[in-house]
Amino acid sequence: MNATIDLNADLGEGFGHWRLTDDEALLASVTSANVACGFHAGDPATMRRVCELAAERGVRIGAQVSYRDLAGFGRRAMDVPAAELAAEVAYQIGALDVFARAAGTAVSYVKPHGALYNRAVHDAEQAAAVVAGVRLAGDAAGGEPLPVLGLPGSRLLAAAAEAGLPTVEEAFADRAYRPDGTLVPRSEPGAVLHDPEQVVARSIRLARDGEIVAADGRVLPSAARSLCVHGDTPAAALLARRVREELAAAGVTVKAFA
Repeated sequence: MNATIDLNADLGEGFGHWRLTDDEALLASVTSANVACGFHAGDPATMRRVCELAAERGVRIGAQVSYRDLAGFGRRAMDVPAAELAAEVAYQIGALDVFARAAGTAVSYVKPHGALYNRAVHDAEQAAAVVAGVRLAGDAAGGEPLPVLGLPGSRLLAAAAEAGLPTVEEAFADRAYRPDGTLVPRSEPGAVLHDPEQVVARSIRLARDGEIVAADGRVLPSAARSLCVHGDTPAAALLARRVREELAAAGVTVKAFA
């Protein structure tokens, strides 16, 4: 079986002099970079720097949009009116696209972050608002519709498909899954996986066999085209490199979807 998968990670999640991720090291391994757009992390100088580095390495740039929640890193539940959320999503994409184009490329896709990502799995109104923001940004840029990266079976991907946007299913190498295919909340023990051997084995099984194992041992089918390694976990850059090397050794082609 000639398997192909994209490898994505969250980048640019610093602010001012404070840096959370090793952006340079992660960009040596990933094929798609989910760049923070200033609402949960990131600032203009960081966004510009990461876009330049990504463009130099041929890594696709994705807008990682979020609720306006710097203090909570975008992981706190928030109730944002749909029209306001759509405008904020478009605003974030547009801001990042300025720096991507200055670096000779463009925003290639959109992925929500944290609480917005999880809310859009089940909340049809919030999902539709995100999609409305993506469409607004895409229409303003005058290019092809922007793909939306999200959890399989989510309201977000359903709304994106209905709106005519390309959709890309993703899976997480370092997060635990519930039996229904959703992620185990970070507030629960074991939600984030730290054992490199386990993460690598899950990555290979997902790419080659289209399977991922839930926390209760249940085997879940997956058609994910992109695999996420979180950039804010300890030694994330080393883990991403290991995952990419082991995927290649297993005969899996690591290639951007966009």
